[in-house]
Amino acid sequence: MKSFLLASLLLPIFLLAQSPEGNFMPTIHSIKLYKRGNQENMPAIALHSGDQLELHFDDLDANIKNYYYTYILCNADWQPTEVSSFDYLKGFQQQRISDYQVSSFSQVNYIHYHASLPDKDCTPSKSGNYLLKVYLDGDTSQLAFTKRLFIVNNKAIISGTIMQPYDNSLAITHQKLQFTVDVSEINVPNPVQQIKTVVVQNYKWDEARYNLQPAFIRGNQLEYDGERDCIFEAGKEYRYLDLQSFRFYGIGVTRINKDVIPNNVYLRTDGNRLGQQYNFYIDYNGWMNIGSDEVNDKWTETDYGNVIFNYSTGNGRPLAGKDIYLLGELTQNHFNDSSKMVFNPARGVYEKTLLLKQGIYSYNYAIKDSNQPDIPASFAQTEGNYWETENDYVVLVYYHSYSSRCDELIGVSTLNSKTARSGF
Repeated sequence: MKSFLLASLLLPIFLLAQSPEGNFMPTIHSIKLYKRGNQENMPAIALHSGDQLELHFDDLDANIKNYYYTYILCNADWQPTEVSSFDYLKGFQQQRISDYQVSSFSQVNYIHYHASLPDKDCTPSKSGNYLLKVYLDGDTSQLAFTKRLFIVNNKAIISGTIMQPYDNSLAITHQKLQFTVDVSEINVPNPVQQIKTVVVQNYKWDEARYNLQPAFIRGNQLEYDGERDCIFEAGKEYRYLDLQSFRFYGIGVTRINKDVIPNNVYLRTDGNRLGQQYNFYIDYNGWMNIGSDEVNDKWTETDYGNVIFNYSTGNGRPLAGKDIYLLGELTQNHFNDSSKMVFNPARGVYEKTLLLKQGIYSYNYAIKDSNQPDIPASFAQTEGNYWETENDYVVLVYYHSYSSRCDELIGVSTLNSKTARSGF
């Protein structure tokens, strides 16, 4: 009963988290956008800082094309603002991606495209949420894909801790984030209306928490520590897949069929981990890392394989009224057909085949109710939930002044459950 009540409380904020990100061309693969030098982080940089983001993607059509990009300024809820692009983009309104290279030494042919963002000729001039739109031939109707990125004007100080929930029924399976936002640097006449906060666990935007309200306001300190706020399933450390080599079998691989191109890569059959004792190990929290020790250039010399994921329920039968999803950056953490597992009655397991580039992948499985898709997904039947699990929580703080037509991003902080922990 308590679990149902908790799901009911969280339902309105989950409905706001419809993802603006998407891949709209079947030949586009391995889209990566991250702060330079680290593939396992969110694409966030400071306003006017000179920091750079790296954009990488492959087109398996293998014909050189003219890709362009632009930025769309969005509010905290990812709805486009009513601000003209001339007011938030300095320079040109769109930019061509001129850095591309034909793949080499790989069986699968592709063109690899790369861009460093922001370019000096097309730069966001305001802080906030931005949607990067990549499209063909300067025609925005020929959309290839979209990605989130963040430009922050650091005016807020965020501190917080991850703890066990006060509710004893959730204390060993969930994590609760409580945090404080210091807005001393700006004059906020009405913080309840003008300050917005969003919390994301492991960059899973479909499950982000929106419309959070401070429980207490002490001068310029906004305290978010409501008893039912920011409670997340803790899950378990992510599963690990090593695809760095197609010559040798990495962790998770049982067989590779090299008689077909792309190679078919068969993985071990996964099952639920409910009976396994919790064991901490360093994982990637859902990120993927493109690369291989066998090549000189990880972006243009690594190959692709059709990777077959398998999940067994243990009795050879599907879960009645339930859908199983494969989550991680490899499926953009989306709950859709790209991540939904399909039950194979002949084998008695759920299957999903993804065309993946060589690298390291972290992933897990979640279950949603087939008849109530708006109810949040759960790890309770697939991974298990252990409050000790290491997770990253990103806190984003927005300010909407009375004279502005958009939400300004004034603070971003990542809190880790291992280093920002308070327990019983």
